[in-house]
Amino acid sequence: MISQRKIDRNRLAAVWEKEKVIFTERTVKSACIGKRASNSLPNGVPMTWMAGLYRWQPIYITHGKGESFYDVDGNKYIDFNLCDLSMTAGYGNESIALAVSNAVKKGAHFLLPTQEVVDVSEELAHRVGLPHWQFTLSASGANVEVLRIARAMTNREKLVLFEGHYNGHFDEALVMRRGDGGTQCDLMGTSKSSSTNSIVLPFNDLATLELTLSKRETALIIAEPMMTNCNLVKPDHGFWSAVERMAKRYGTLVCYDEAHSFQFAFGGLVRTWNLNGDFVVLGKGLGTGVSFGLYGMADHVAHFFKRHSDIDVGPKGIATGGTTYGSNIAVSAAKAALFEVLTPAGYERTQALGARLSDGLRAAFAERCLPWCVMHYGPRVGYCLKDTLPRTGPQAWESIDVEFIDTRRLFMANRGLWDAVASAGPQVSFAHNQTHIDLYVSQASSFLDLVMDV
Repeated sequence: MISQRKIDRNRLAAVWEKEKVIFTERTVKSACIGKRASNSLPNGVPMTWMAGLYRWQPIYITHGKGESFYDVDGNKYIDFNLCDLSMTAGYGNESIALAVSNAVKKGAHFLLPTQEVVDVSEELAHRVGLPHWQFTLSASGANVEVLRIARAMTNREKLVLFEGHYNGHFDEALVMRRGDGGTQCDLMGTSKSSSTNSIVLPFNDLATLELTLSKRETALIIAEPMMTNCNLVKPDHGFWSAVERMAKRYGTLVCYDEAHSFQFAFGGLVRTWNLNGDFVVLGKGLGTGVSFGLYGMADHVAHFFKRHSDIDVGPKGIATGGTTYGSNIAVSAAKAALFEVLTPAGYERTQALGARLSDGLRAAFAERCLPWCVMHYGPRVGYCLKDTLPRTGPQAWESIDVEFIDTRRLFMANRGLWDAVASAGPQVSFAHNQTHIDLYVSQASSFLDLVMDV
């Protein structure tokens, strides 16, 4: 019998040290710019994630084209992180670039609607199934507005999230489940009172959910149809239909957060799985890199929303909106993405490439006698360092091995591949092709040969 292999921590550390030296030598110009940047930018970056997502010095980028981007040292990186899915359309897509350029030339924003926004909302209604739409600047902002609408409709305060979630950077969502089942704040600077109204429950646990909803205190459930921020966790068969029935029974509204998963299939998982929530949230600028999010509402929600919309001089209503929401730039980018990139043929292509990536990694694990699984749906793939796929967030976290992931990402970067952030996995963009997929699998296989025990 062939014994199953494991990660050799000593070999892993040796690979890290070697690759760090190579990376440092390859990114000398970035290091110089970073030293200058540290005088005016904390951590040398304009937004902390640009440094916090990595365990090495930031690299500074000159441009991107198609599936790749380039740094100031002239290094090319085939991108499998896709700016955390905000660049799934690829870099420099001509249709999107032309649409955004024309929008800037004609007028970036008017604080009034353009005709194109009707095209976008009608197309989203067709794809997703919810008839009414609003723009925000991000999916975080969309989830905030959805929560406010739900609280106004139900006259309740509580929000239910699932363990392993990430549903945006607002206080009520930046919470975690304690060991005793309670809730606590997850990050510094958030209001401690936010954890009072947020409840974090185990995913795929209908009994615990019903116990919570039966108290009739919950205004809203916000959840991804498939959890994507602790790698991938799929729902049990029938889970969401049971959640929807339960929520209706206890007067709770349901919001499906498809900021990530809208890129997985045409119309997102709501369409693919025939889900019927009260809200759907979309974001990541639909993969264009332009900052905007959207949310859709069912008829009964929109009816309430219109009756209680806030009016500048008049009765006070629900706290929604923002000066730069629904700009001509955002609407034009959304229209170009929907009609030119996120097409049925485009999704079919990315799903085929995702299957190729999944099959390649699965074969690499098997050839090396690794008792691992591959997390996979559509264009998204993930490393599962267990012999069974996770059903909950904590189970998924067991595969987020920071030393393994960071060393792999450094190894890949030195070979011209930009791998995914620690909480995700490689994803195929609408600009990748088979050659890019095969190169990723080949280099991942070489990395495994270096760090596994013998």
